[in-house]
Amino acid sequence: MKKKWKCVCGYIHDGDEPPAACPKCGAGPDKFTALDDKAAELVERSRHTNALHCRLVDLARQIEAACKDGIADNLDPACVRVFQGSLERSYEIMKMAMTEMQGHMGKGKWG
Repeated sequence: MKKKWKCVCGYIHDGDEPPAACPKCGAGPDKFTALDDKAAELVERSRHTNALHCRLVDLARQIEAACKDGIADNLDPACVRVFQGSLERSYEIMKMAMTEMQGHMGKGKWG
């Protein structure tokens, strides 16, 4: 695993040395702090988990689109109910995943 450097703005850089300038805020290398192994591992784990949450949001958006198409198709009331219920659940999935990611960001576990 490459060394990780954290900028004062929160950006995490992967590399043997800090960058010449932060891509996010433009700060110089003196504004970066090297993360210890434990913190660096947490960043890696957080990146993985957050990517999984992003996939959930994307899949829920796909379900949302299918449900809206099914509701518009309006074949019969039973079908519409299934699509409406699934649409509500897709919103719940999106909100739960987004809330979890928000919590990660608040705890500095975004990376």
